[in-house]
Amino acid sequence: MIGIFGIILSLALLMYLAYRGWSVIILAPLLSLLAVIFAGFAGEDVHLLATYTERFMVSLAGYVKSYFPVFLLGALFGKVMDDTGAAKSIATVISEKVGKGKEIWAVVLSCAVITYGGVSLFVAAFAIYPIGAALFKKADIPKRLLPPAIALGAFTFTMTAVPGTPQIQNAIPMKFFETDLFAAPILGIVATAIMMFGGVFWLNSRAKKARAMGEGYGDHADSHLHGEDKDKLPSFGASILPILVVLIGNFVFTKFVFAHTDAAYLEEQYNTTLGAVLGNWSLITALICGVLLAIVLNLKRFEKGVMTTIKEGVQGSFLAVMNTASEVGYGNVIKSLGAFALVAAFMTDVSSNPLVGEAISSSVLAGITGSASGGLSIALETFGETFLQRAMDSGISPEVLHRVAAIACGGLDTLPHNGAVITLLGITGMTHKECYVNIGMCTVVIPTIAVIVIILLGTVGIV
Repeated sequence: MIGIFGIILSLALLMYLAYRGWSVIILAPLLSLLAVIFAGFAGEDVHLLATYTERFMVSLAGYVKSYFPVFLLGALFGKVMDDTGAAKSIATVISEKVGKGKEIWAVVLSCAVITYGGVSLFVAAFAIYPIGAALFKKADIPKRLLPPAIALGAFTFTMTAVPGTPQIQNAIPMKFFETDLFAAPILGIVATAIMMFGGVFWLNSRAKKARAMGEGYGDHADSHLHGEDKDKLPSFGASILPILVVLIGNFVFTKFVFAHTDAAYLEEQYNTTLGAVLGNWSLITALICGVLLAIVLNLKRFEKGVMTTIKEGVQGSFLAVMNTASEVGYGNVIKSLGAFALVAAFMTDVSSNPLVGEAISSSVLAGITGSASGGLSIALETFGETFLQRAMDSGISPEVLHRVAAIACGGLDTLPHNGAVITLLGITGMTHKECYVNIGMCTVVIPTIAVIVIILLGTVGIV
């Protein structure tokens, strides 16, 4: 019991201190070692320095090795799209086309388009917020519904469910199941529809209720916002083309280019297979093409210069990957403790259906780490082979495992201590008290419903 108490205390402190603004890079190793100390009180043989250097840091380094190129290129792409005004151009056109009375749809779709194209959710929040604030203020929709709308468009279906999305959460399962970003497209589309329409329905019902009670946009200090002169923005065509290149390029590289490559040398020299690296290679190549095209099309729009944008994008990727890698290191230390065996036994044996156990482990570990990608990595590294074998024995496709794992990690990840939630509230100038109930409904409750539905469909063979 002392060991379990240590894990709970460590996790509670991680949530609370991260919520208070402490750096996860500092918190993760310290609090993982706190749990180790309690394990020592419970009679386990513990070695703090060895745990830090040989377990925490090894796990951290392994995550960086596997996913840093995706973080780097994603950050570069997002920074280029942001600095050149391409992201704002796309959002502006969508908001105009959607029309009056559909402001919530405009915000959600704007976020969805640019994040599906590979732009990070943080860039989406920064880019869409000024436009969304202007739309909500003009329509007199409560500002407290703006962060949930941004979260719905950026943190949910385009992060985990839409087939082909280049976000890291959809990339991680590839090396464990030898799948690609387009795995289980029918299940992905079903989950997308549940999350998108369910979330918008919820937010529209909240807006309607607020309107009936006489609540409007509210008195907020939005003076720091400044409108973007449309004439200074790149055209919609030039803005959307790099995104299309990433999406279409990824499909072409996955299905037609690398898939037909003679890769026997991978097993002989690198101890891996083409299936294990195919998805990652395709995504990296497509992102490179997207970044280069975005730079070429907007060469004259870099106010600070191309090299400054590239430098800032590279620097931004360091913080993003290290935050997540630190959470992975934390989770791997926790999973090495004897008390975690009880949690692991529950997650693997809770159901004879491997999809249920996989969904629970992916979601719970994402909640523990406060990171969808971090929790997913730990879940698949710990239980991936077990779930794959059970799925094969049950006649369930690895593609279904991929899609369920990806979507499930996007449930409990956005608990109040989640870094993306805290950042979003900071950007919009709102608080957890004002917004989190609706954020939680759109990013935790409805995605969990989507997971349940696709588990039922995947179990009967729908892919």
